Amino acid sequence: MGNKDLSPVILGNLVQAVGMLQKSRDFSCLMPEVRVNIVHALPGAESGKEVAAIDGRITVVRGYPFAAGLPAWGASDHMARLIIEVRKYKPEISAGINFKCDKQIIEIVKKYARERKLSFGKIDRTREPEEVSTEDGSSMPWKIKYLVERYGEIPALFYEGEGWGKEPLFVALGNTAVEVAGMAIEIARRYRMTAV
Repeated sequence: MGNKDLSPVILGNLVQAVGMLQKSRDFSCLMPEVRVNIVHALPGAESGKEVAAIDGRITVVRGYPFAAGLPAWGASDHMARLIIEVRKYKPEISAGINFKCDKQIIEIVKKYARERKLSFGKIDRTREPEEVSTEDGSSMPWKIKYLVERYGEIPALFYEGEGWGKEPLFVALGNTAVEVAGMAIEIARRYRMTAV
């Protein structure tokens, strides 16, 4: 199967993942202020146009996650750049999702990662060089390289700490959009249970 043959499969996987998220009231409690996006890249993707994402991101409507648009190629900038950079070190990773980060979520995700035998990490934004943080688009290579140098790999679950004008966020990585949506939904369920 060539990349064009995989296009409908990847879009279908994203539709299924969004359906899972939209049915999960729990996931709405992991909604960051920047909203959520979920991405799935074609094998060998080198540009954002080869990464499918939710056009307009995912938000919350009436207490449930809601996709503002349909999956589309090139619909994400930040998460697409992240996946492309991750794949330079770990080409088997094709999908990712971002979600809210706070102290309680960090502890829940650490426990979830231990139980699932998934790697866990943190990007310390205070260590980001000024020239990287001020040049648009140059922080992503630094962040992914930081993870590799600090952990010897790219963790399946990691978060970015606070930075100047930056919201702390978690990222879950996996092979498919359905896989990362399932991870995020389970984390959200655990978070909701501790918040009750």
